[in-house]
Amino acid sequence: MNIAFIAHDMKKELMVQFCIAYKGILGKHNLYATDTTGKMITENTGMNVYRFLPGHQGGDQQIGARVVYNEIDLIFFFRDPATNETGEPDVMNLLRLCDIHNIPMATNLATAEVLVHGLERGDLDWRDIVNPKK
Repeated sequence: MNIAFIAHDMKKELMVQFCIAYKGILGKHNLYATDTTGKMITENTGMNVYRFLPGHQGGDQQIGARVVYNEIDLIFFFRDPATNETGEPDVMNLLRLCDIHNIPMATNLATAEVLVHGLERGDLDWRDIVNPKK
């Protein structure tokens, strides 16, 4: 599966801890992230992460484009609702794209843990039918 990671600044450390905790599951998949988030994940886990532009330069939009082309199967986007992020319209656009294209997206740790356990159990294998690997 192709899994994308995005995290607001105040949630980047939480994303890293999540990736450390679930490295055994996540490491079996193709990983993508916005620039700084991807760098932090790679540095702390050793997992290979393809990095897009930083979020404020359009990295989340690059991920959104991959959603539209059915190239992303799952997104972990740790948002900080307490901070007024300048990219909030981009967040809403990404949420909308995930809803349109049936891409599971976790925006907080609790939902992320449910999805990562579902990934491990095979609950998301239906994505392989929608997005067959060549």
